[in-house]
Amino acid sequence: MAVKSTSMLYLLSCLSSFFILMLSSSHALKYCDKNANYVVKVSGVEILPNPVVRGEPFTFKIAAYTGEPIQSGDLIYEISYAGVEAPPATFLHDLCEESSCPVPVGHFLLTHTELLPTVTPPGTYNVKLTFKNQNDKQLSCIIFPFKIGAGSSVSAI
Repeated sequence: MAVKSTSMLYLLSCLSSFFILMLSSSHALKYCDKNANYVVKVSGVEILPNPVVRGEPFTFKIAAYTGEPIQSGDLIYEISYAGVEAPPATFLHDLCEESSCPVPVGHFLLTHTELLPTVTPPGTYNVKLTFKNQNDKQLSCIIFPFKIGAGSSVSAI
């Protein structure tokens, strides 16, 4: 009975975290093409810590839903400094490194952790995240902002 209760508490904790994540930061999230019928629907993005601290790891947690199973694929992150006309920094990551694969139909969570150099300028950045499956089919594309604070965890020498 104790194992069943523990499992139920764990499940409820996971579900409540998922729904809190769905509500956080979703107002700043937008789809690249508002008229597209994406297979993957993103319900929220959480950035920890917020604002991001230079020289310290930060994490994007992305709550999503897929209407079809995904065997594998790629996530393309294009990060640009808001308001600056310069080519974005592009990073390619394996979907299976940021979520369990295969991803079944239903809700899932992507978790991506990154470390910015201490020389990264503070300010607002935009992330364009494109989801592609193993056949290079685009499943979703979202854009969301994040802020890098002026402070740093590394003291000046």
